[in-house]
Amino acid sequence: MIEVQQDLLIKRQEGAVCYLTLNRPESGNSLSRAMITELHKTLDELATNADINVIVIGGAGGRIFCAGHDLREFDVNKDAEFYSTVSSECSAMMQAILKQPQIVIASVEGIATAAGCQLVATCDLAISSEQAKFATPGVNIGLWCLTPMVGLSRTIGRKHLMQMLAGGRIHDANFAFRIGLVNQLAKANSLTSEVKLLADDIASKSGYTLALGKRALYQQMEMTVSNAYEYAGELVARNMLHPDAKEGIKGFLEKREPSWQGRKSEEED
Repeated sequence: MIEVQQDLLIKRQEGAVCYLTLNRPESGNSLSRAMITELHKTLDELATNADINVIVIGGAGGRIFCAGHDLREFDVNKDAEFYSTVSSECSAMMQAILKQPQIVIASVEGIATAAGCQLVATCDLAISSEQAKFATPGVNIGLWCLTPMVGLSRTIGRKHLMQMLAGGRIHDANFAFRIGLVNQLAKANSLTSEVKLLADDIASKSGYTLALGKRALYQQMEMTVSNAYEYAGELVARNMLHPDAKEGIKGFLEKREPSWQGRKSEEED
């Protein structure tokens, strides 16, 4: 186990899983500009690490997963350029999660609001405590949660999204599970073990296959059905010819666990 304590982010590696913990519990683990920069930088560094297959993002303290943007940075004297810059920085970080070759899991304990809710939606998978709560409450203070809307609209249905955005209410974990914002609920004392179980299971797969599959999933979703099938068909040959696919088939036929080469043998294109 390798653990490095940083001011804003706690980084811990266990095998092929890297755990990132937002470390501003006194500020609701909010996404200050410094936190956004640190998280984006760390994601970029991990993207080139072929030994990591899964990234788990959680929040320190247990009470709040992430309270969204740090409103103390948003005083009324800021100009339009400032708000556009902050929005661009946060959007770039969220998009980095989607482009990340690793599978990214949100481990949600406590409250996730606004951009914190967006962070949950943007992660590839999410497990939350049964005590977790979710909201896009901007409308209550005269702000429509515009960028959280983008992330959430790619994850949940239109009517549930409008319910969250226009109502601004806090919703419980059962609601989040029912609308597909989170994959799974865990009892408060078992969240860590449930997340580890999922992360370790995914991390045991070929890193090459995970990266190819994640990229393919998101790209084909932006295509017409016919173009998506054509794109997927082109990837079939590349996937089948990779050493990990050959090893996986051989291992299956020989009734043994495969030995992956993973992204170490991948030629990025």
